[in-house]
Amino acid sequence: MSRALIAALEKLVGSGSDVPASLFTSSQRDALNELARKTGAVRIKPQGKGLVYQVVNAQLIQEHLKTLRPHGADDLLDSLPKRAANIAQTRNSKGKDHSHDHYYLLIKPIGPNVTWHHEDGRIFDLSCMSSISGAGVLAIQADDAWYTEQPLWLVENQALFDRLDWLPQEANGTITYYGGQIHGQLLNWLAECPRTPHLIFFPDYDGVGLLNYAKLLETACCPCTFWLIPGWKNLLQTYGNNFVWQNTLSDFHAALPRLQAAKMADAVQELCLGLSRSGLALEHEAIWLSEISK
Repeated sequence: MSRALIAALEKLVGSGSDVPASLFTSSQRDALNELARKTGAVRIKPQGKGLVYQVVNAQLIQEHLKTLRPHGADDLLDSLPKRAANIAQTRNSKGKDHSHDHYYLLIKPIGPNVTWHHEDGRIFDLSCMSSISGAGVLAIQADDAWYTEQPLWLVENQALFDRLDWLPQEANGTITYYGGQIHGQLLNWLAECPRTPHLIFFPDYDGVGLLNYAKLLETACCPCTFWLIPGWKNLLQTYGNNFVWQNTLSDFHAALPRLQAAKMADAVQELCLGLSRSGLALEHEAIWLSEISK
């Protein structure tokens, strides 16, 4: 409510005159009506075929605005971090746009000689860095120019990033994980330009995983393959989880038409049918159970 009231009061103060009610959002009108009822600093009056809001006590309005918003945007340096600026303007770091300038892509090499390149000539030797520290990181922004000439594997959870013994023998390139939902900044980065010749996506086999795949197909500039565990049908029947399936069913229903529109591969269509018919989801850590389930 305070964010709506701040915006409404800024419109009133900035206008210097009566402001038509139609220029405020529903939440802003509710906030102004409440302020008018409690303080009388604002008046609502008919004008023509509609209503206008009128400042009755400008000093009280300014004091109220100062309490809600310690500083206006003009008071702040452009270099101030977004969340600090939000605190200054709304007393809340998440007011307005609260995304960070960078997204930190945590990556590991699959095999030797894995490198990332920048358009300005910089080279990040991921294999060398990871041999020292265990992993590497790129501070990425949508408009940067980082890319690799090898595949990029994107997995859902940390366990598959920590241990790479599940990967097929021929796998190479870079691996990263995204923790359940692909961050919007990562999607934007993948959408800006081709970052890899081949993006290989391995999520949990549930509604969330399929919806994330739909987002990748819609945005990524590079070819994106959904990776299927060899023998996934047997794993699904043995270790599938109905609770996870039910918990992500709305995401599945949201994903399906988007995957169809993106012309998903036949193998992914088969997975969708298998999940739906069984009423089960499969968490991708089950890949380590492939041998004992045969």
